Amino acid sequence: MTASSQLTVTGHETKESSAIDQEPMVPASTGPEGPGRPGERGGEAAPVELRADCIADSAGGLTFDLNAPQDTHITWSAALVLRLRGGDGADDEVRLPLGPNGAGRLRAVLPSTVALAEGRWNAYADLGDGQIPRRLLPGVNDLRSLVDRRPLAGIGRLGVRIPYATKFGNLALRSWLRGPHAEAGDILVAPDGMTVSGRLYGAVPAAGARVEARARRNPKSPETAPAAVTVPLTVEGADFTFTLPYAELAGRWEQGSEPWDLWLRLADGARPVRIARLLDDVADKKQVFSYPALPVPAAAGELRIGPYYTLDNDLALRVAGPDGS
Repeated sequence: MTASSQLTVTGHETKESSAIDQEPMVPASTGPEGPGRPGERGGEAAPVELRADCIADSAGGLTFDLNAPQDTHITWSAALVLRLRGGDGADDEVRLPLGPNGAGRLRAVLPSTVALAEGRWNAYADLGDGQIPRRLLPGVNDLRSLVDRRPLAGIGRLGVRIPYATKFGNLALRSWLRGPHAEAGDILVAPDGMTVSGRLYGAVPAAGARVEARARRNPKSPETAPAAVTVPLTVEGADFTFTLPYAELAGRWEQGSEPWDLWLRLADGARPVRIARLLDDVADKKQVFSYPALPVPAAAGELRIGPYYTLDNDLALRVAGPDGS
């Protein structure tokens, strides 16, 4: 049965990102005599909201088109500013030149060759007028080129950027930077396990390539390796397939709701590659792609096991106890 849908470099990290829309709520504007009326700030007209329409290209670049009042004064230093949420380093801010693009429009371009670290980037407009950069609101997104995107299989490093609206209604980008990358495709869920197909970018599997499901729980001692279940990987060109039975996962269940992360081990001693789904227009897949957790018999009772996507769009499995927790 297949799931229905709306269809970091992670390295050895196995925890999900927590930097999800944790931007502060902006209070209503206030003036010397308290909150102003709608459209006013301290007795003066509030600045016009700036919205950005985004157009994505198949190479991973983005074009931002902003509305701008006709009397807006733009200086040579105007820029669209991207800031990595939670970042404070020199590389955690990117400034893109912002210039006129017809009457009442401004344009900035983020080329695919500009690397953005993995994470969530807030978008601002700095008009070069000496004011602090203003938070951008989302406009219309044209992300058609991201649907079923298939980069060249030999690409060494894959960059993915997807614009989205935060829960506070602001514009942000979700960015991934991976190399190699294992793109998850169709997932077939059955009572005894699941079968996953996908495509590998930036690497060629060697003989003995395999999939590793790793328990995210900490081992009982520093000298003990994390619990892991391995299955062989079937490869045809850049495409791969594997089947992961649930029985061994159920036999290793300890307590509560236990997540297991999925990796490709392309050769003995090679760095593992996280399996994820990035090549489409869905910024947060956890709430969009839904797969059933099926009952699996175990010594501790009937468990429930099923796949899901993490907050970083990585593929994982959850093994839940008899009570569903």
